[in-house]
Amino acid sequence: MPEKEKIREMFDSIAQEYDAFNHLTSLGIDRIWRRRALRYIDGPQVLDIACGTGDFAITIAQRRHCGVVGVDISEGMLAQMRKKVEAAHLDKRVSCELGDCADLRFRDSYFDNVTVAFGVRNFEDREACLKEILRVLRPGGKFVMLELGVPSWRIVRRLYEWYFTRVMPLIGGRLSGNRAAYKYLPASVLAFPAPKEWTAFLRSCGFTDVKHRALSLGICRLYIAVKP
Repeated sequence: MPEKEKIREMFDSIAQEYDAFNHLTSLGIDRIWRRRALRYIDGPQVLDIACGTGDFAITIAQRRHCGVVGVDISEGMLAQMRKKVEAAHLDKRVSCELGDCADLRFRDSYFDNVTVAFGVRNFEDREACLKEILRVLRPGGKFVMLELGVPSWRIVRRLYEWYFTRVMPLIGGRLSGNRAAYKYLPASVLAFPAPKEWTAFLRSCGFTDVKHRALSLGICRLYIAVKP
């Protein structure tokens, strides 16, 4: 089975417990990370890729009063998002659809901002996805990306890696019944490129004015890049 299909099936299987797991294991700090990213979102049309259950898309629509389109490969995640959008009475500003970042249906230069929160590490072909993001952004538009990382301080990093690879899969497995999925998630974070390497990759894909911010000692990484 192609890697993309495995990832789709994995996220479908954990969709119902995904929000509870994220908020529990991050002690709610994931909400703060999203609010930090909001500072760089300033356009009326936003595309949120790998939108999952819609936390970031809903936050953007509520706090920036703009239109947001969410795209994800997991129908299970999107089903949860639709419920949350309806409960928040945001049906007129937030929509979501099944789609692949490597082949977006939108016309060139359509969006003012494109966002991805904790999803880039799951992209099968990162270069193709980033070039599609660049294509649908208007000139001067921002790509705003949040991704989990590892702390820079050695002692903190060791403690975090122990928690991340031992405790989190145990909690996630009990919540969802799918411990393998929660072993994949920390492994994908630890395998993601370091900030210096990733910012260089963003530039190589055509972005300019690339910036990086370490949040919570580097547990989360915020990247901002501009389409020239």
